[in-house]
Amino acid sequence: MSASSGIVAALRTSVGSTGRGLVRLAALVAVVGGLAACAGDKDVMIPDDPADQLYNEGLYLMQRKSDYTAAAKKFEEVDRQHPYSDWARKALLMQAYSYYEAKEYDDSITAAKRYVSLHPGSPDAAYAQFLIGSSYYENIPDVTRDQQRTEKAMQELEQVIRRYPTSEYAVSAKKKLDVARDQLAGKEMGIGRFYLNRKDFTGAINRFKMVVTQYQTTRHVEEALMRLTEAYMALGIVQEAQTAAAVLGHNFPDSRWYQDAYKLVQSGGVEPSENKASWISKLFQGRKTG
Repeated sequence: MSASSGIVAALRTSVGSTGRGLVRLAALVAVVGGLAACAGDKDVMIPDDPADQLYNEGLYLMQRKSDYTAAAKKFEEVDRQHPYSDWARKALLMQAYSYYEAKEYDDSITAAKRYVSLHPGSPDAAYAQFLIGSSYYENIPDVTRDQQRTEKAMQELEQVIRRYPTSEYAVSAKKKLDVARDQLAGKEMGIGRFYLNRKDFTGAINRFKMVVTQYQTTRHVEEALMRLTEAYMALGIVQEAQTAAAVLGHNFPDSRWYQDAYKLVQSGGVEPSENKASWISKLFQGRKTG
């Protein structure tokens, strides 16, 4: 599901009657006239724009001109000038959405977090939470860089699933969460390979162990099992190497990584063989990842 689909409901109810705004504007003009008469011409107060007018100007900029940043500014004005109105509640969500579409993700996060804080019981709170997670998700860095944003994306997307499990956004959040997990697994694999190349086999095993324990459903688990085979063979811990290769074969029989692991243990004069007492075997017992 795209982020824009979640905003349809808000758009459908966006264009309301301008009656209240015009009445308020007229009242403000009357007040300003009185103040101006008292204060003279040098300090003329300008009335606020009607909330519905600002809101619909934002919609126009968003829908007709695709100027999402300018639209967000209009929605901000609704919130600033009419902070306790129903229009302000709607505008705050639209502000978060507009910033998301403008790829100004930090601003989207700020607005969406404020919405969830102010309106936790709103039917649109699930969408606001989804925008927070999605904004972090869109900023996931390259796998070689620090993954703090990835971890934040996972935390916020998990909030969508946990707090709004029946919402339409939970499904999309799960898909994004899978990609984020894959990213973190890839980061661990990269570090593990680095240790392996330096012949720091214990350090490498710890990284590959993290992949198979914490990210077992990702695409990296096959290579992680093969690398465990490689590291254990290098350390002379042959039985664990045999188990890693056997578990890899049982769960991913068609994997190219299994072919590599099989050849590796054979080169040591043994065959893949699962030791049921091994942590690797226990981890995968009752599971089928392939």
